[in-house]
Amino acid sequence: MKRFLQKFLSLLGLLSLEVVVLWAAFLGCLLLFLFMADEVFIQHDTWLDEALFRFADSHTSPRVTQAMKFITFFASAEYLLVVPPLVVLVFSFFKSMRWFGLKVLLISLSSSLLNQVMKRLFERPRPAFAMLEQSGLSFPSGHAMIGGSFYGLLIYIVWRTVHRAFWRWLLTVLLTLLLLLIGYSRIYLKVHYATDVLAGYAMGMLWLMVSVFLLRRVERLFVKKVEQEEA
Repeated sequence: MKRFLQKFLSLLGLLSLEVVVLWAAFLGCLLLFLFMADEVFIQHDTWLDEALFRFADSHTSPRVTQAMKFITFFASAEYLLVVPPLVVLVFSFFKSMRWFGLKVLLISLSSSLLNQVMKRLFERPRPAFAMLEQSGLSFPSGHAMIGGSFYGLLIYIVWRTVHRAFWRWLLTVLLTLLLLLIGYSRIYLKVHYATDVLAGYAMGMLWLMVSVFLLRRVERLFVKKVEQEEA
């Protein structure tokens, strides 16, 4: 009985820590987005955008530009129209991964739609001196927001399914690094302001956390219903 109680308290402590971390991440992302929106649309403060553009200018070269164009492709509309459905297709062959496939499909689609709604709500033009021809509006960055929710979801799936710590951490670091480089590529290529990218990251993570929470509840209800029918 004593051993069982100790295990229960340890589990409760871990769950409490998980809840605290998730709430801290949620509130942090929310505050970051609100701060970026306040800086851009109320304070009209451009110091961060100008500072990041100056930093990018300090190491601009043809080779770096080509690298940034290559990196930015990994959150482009062309890429995100093809890769998430392919991930869903691969996951569909594994029974234990099918719910993850559904999450990839729904979160990728809904984050894309939400990003378009928000861009039309804020209506911030893109930088006039962009190095690439890009249509559409600027705030929040679609590459950062949609890419953030997609790659963030992949990191979540890695932590739920990859059991070996080495591979779990390696994949997490690589996906995180790719996501950060995608955001920086948008600033380097001057198709987005730094505030667009930070707001995109914040909203992408917010939407990911809300979506995963809701889909996990749906999953539990579905599993419970199946178990009742089988009984």
